[in-house]
Amino acid sequence: MWYSLAYCRRHESSFREDAGILREFRINERIRAKEVRVIGDGGENLGVLPIAQALTVAKERDLDLVEVDPHGSPPVCRLLDFGTWRYQQAKKEREGRKHQKGLMVHEVRMRPHISEHDMERKVRLAERFLREGDRVKVTVMFRGREMAHPETGRAVLDRVLDHLRELSLVDRAANMEGRFLSIILAPTNKKMPKPAEIAGEQQVAQT
Repeated sequence: MWYSLAYCRRHESSFREDAGILREFRINERIRAKEVRVIGDGGENLGVLPIAQALTVAKERDLDLVEVDPHGSPPVCRLLDFGTWRYQQAKKEREGRKHQKGLMVHEVRMRPHISEHDMERKVRLAERFLREGDRVKVTVMFRGREMAHPETGRAVLDRVLDHLRELSLVDRAANMEGRFLSIILAPTNKKMPKPAEIAGEQQVAQT
């Protein structure tokens, strides 16, 4: 599939969202060099060609000319299906991000005298991060005279741990840093039924 300059400009935003290819590679009429070393779609070296001739070869094969090494002398270009290649690159990036799961740490902050409603909301947020495979840093923030009673913060963390005991393990024990008391939780990769699922099971049991 040949991608024209007009097409690239029209879809530039989508290209950038999909693996950021246009920020790293020039294709077809975007290539500025007067001559380029061309590598065929089968890996064969087609030699150094004037850019006009290289573009003609790409069109004849219904492929795109992609500048893969702009710093070469002359720059190196490959003949390939840019759409397919772009998809494969985006797929590789997505797979790479999956392998990074668990390295991210999301922080959920609370106060020592947090209300039950706010506690439930914060726990649901932490639960979502854990289900997605990320770690969660639960922090209790003290102010003023609250610093004199750190046990209230530990009680809050204990409540959080109780709510998330099926989904998490303690990755780092509770630690006081200034006016912040924090604990880091790691996902256990166990699937805990969601509230809707529990309600459904209870309804079935009652019928």
